Amino acid sequence: MDPVFEQLYEKYHHDLFNFLFYMVRNREQAEDLVQEVYVRVLRSYKRFKGQCSEKTWLLSIARHVAIDFFRKQKRRRQWAGSAEWSEEQIGADEPIPEEMAIQKEEIQLMYRGLARCTVDQRLVLVLRFIQSLSIAETAEALGWTESKVKTTQHRALKALKQYMEEEAKQEGWRCEKAQLE
Repeated sequence: MDPVFEQLYEKYHHDLFNFLFYMVRNREQAEDLVQEVYVRVLRSYKRFKGQCSEKTWLLSIARHVAIDFFRKQKRRRQWAGSAEWSEEQIGADEPIPEEMAIQKEEIQLMYRGLARCTVDQRLVLVLRFIQSLSIAETAEALGWTESKVKTTQHRALKALKQYMEEEAKQEGWRCEKAQLE
């Protein structure tokens, strides 16, 4: 195997997996998508010009892989036309590792809110706050302008806050109802 490829794999495998995991919320699917990223890297590494960092380039490829995955899932759900199929494919009830390890309500609430965000909002939040990319790096990874990243980030944070507040209210209502019974 090419030593450059091995170096990329060792250096960025964890970051790519985390990014894809936050996007698809399924461990096995994220592992499959990471492999797809590296297949694309092998095919296109000779065209990499170094105009951005390797990490930004890899995350850009991962973004395209994730979007392709969502498109395929959408077509499958439309073809199947079954609510059971879409719930199974989405995996919305599967807990993520941080939820299982930390078991803090605020963290769980945030991840559930993140899952309700649009794909673009989730992309920006994961890249900015989980992968710790700058606005410029995020824009480069997504192929967007910096102003689009800033706008999407603002809207994503606003939406996430709203989702978390809505769910916290519902949880509070459920707890109160359970105490009354």
